[in-house]
Order: sequence, then C-alpha cells, then structure tokens
Amino acid sequence: MTPITRISSRPADLGGGVHIFRALPTKECRMVGPWCFLDHAGPIDFGAGHGMHVGAHPHIGLQTFTWMIAGEVLHRDSLGNEQIIRPGQVNLMTAGRGIVHTEDSLADGQRLHAAQLWIALPEGDGDCEPAFEHIPTLPAWEEAGARLTLLAGRHGDHQAPGRYHSPLMGMDVHSPAGSSLTLALDPAFEYGLLPLEGGATLGGETFQPDEFAYLGRGNTEGSLDLPPGGRGILPGANPL
Repeated sequence: MTPITRISSRPADLGGGVHIFRALPTKECRMVGPWCFLDHAGPIDFGAGHGMHVGAHPHIGLQTFTWMIAGEVLHRDSLGNEQIIRPGQVNLMTAGRGIVHTEDSLADGQRLHAAQLWIALPEGDGDCEPAFEHIPTLPAWEEAGARLTLLAGRHGDHQAPGRYHSPLMGMDVHSPAGSSLTLALDPAFEYGLLPLEGGATLGGETFQPDEFAYLGRGNTEGSLDLPPGGRGILPGANPL
C-alpha cells in the first residue's frame, strides 16, 4: 500500500447536545475526490425531551449525503419533500443552484448515530436543478466475517442506487465479531478510511475511532482488521 497519512478529526459542538467529529476538510486533506466534507455524529443518547433539531439552512453547488446507523431523522426541504431516514438508509440531496432543508429527530429521547458527507459538483453541474433521493435499500454482502454495505457508486460487481455527477464510491464496513479482510481497491481512485466504532488496523497501522486514514491513490488492495463491533466508512474517488 502507499504510505498512509494519519489525520485527527476535529471535534465540534453543533448545539442542542449534538457533538460531531469532522474528518474532512482538514489542512492535511481537503478532499477525497469530490468527497469534500465528512462529519461523524454520535453515537448520542438524547435524554427525554431532547433530540437533533437543525433549522432551515441553504446549500448550493454540492450534494449532501446522509448515512443513518441509529435513530430516525425527518428531512424537509424547499422542494416540498418530507422523508424519514432510518438505520441502513441514505438520503441524497442535490443542492445545485440552491435548496433549503431542515433535519429533526423523529422523536426526542432517541439514540442518534450517523455520518454526513458532502460531494462537490463538478464544473458545469454546480447550477443544476436541485433534487432529492431517498435510498431505502443498498447492496450488502458478507466477506471474511464483516458486513459490507455499498453506500454510493460501484465496487466490483455491486452498484449502489443514486445519481452522482463524478465517478466515486462509498462503503460501510461493520464487523460484529471482529474480522480480517482484504479490500479490492481501484488504483485510479484515492481513498480514505474513518473508523466510526472500535478503531481499525489498516495496512498494519492502527487507527482509533474518528482518526482519519488517507490512503492516496495507486492501491489495488488494502488489508483491514476490525475488532468486535468495529465499523468504518470508506470514501473513494478519482482525484479532482
């Protein structure tokens, strides 16, 4: 494997008890392909009468991508969409020339665990029509004791739903009992790995939860070891 760059995520408080770690952008790595933003929220156990409530705010020139691991969140936007996202599902919102949305816990007192990423739109698509897609079912398979879920793009023979404007992929790797596996990688892509739970060992180097590993490009495979309960998210794409 190419040398791995170790990057500490930045903690941030979004208010209302929502604490996140931000892995992208950083001064060491601003983007992985068009993946230009990566926040890890939770796990958070809200008390009675509390939840995530993000008021109306705009986006432009990008896509927002939400992967829900625990909890339920209601999305509303200026196109008139109202959609609940539940664990194992993705919401993909294309801001294009502009969109406004809100995000609220469906019920207070719930547990919340999610990753939200932004995808930069390429030149020529930045002012496209705004759109929203809810993706309730994703390709998933077992490999060496781990469950792999393809969140976006293509990996091997698997293709995830959703309209994207650049070649990319995103994958969730979860290992309830612990596992050692070798991931096939596209040498044209650059990749990163963010352990979400339990840490991970990648290419012989151990990373703690919310410690981002940037792999660069040129790799055809990567060795990944997860402890029991370990989970990580792997974004990859052609460099911009």
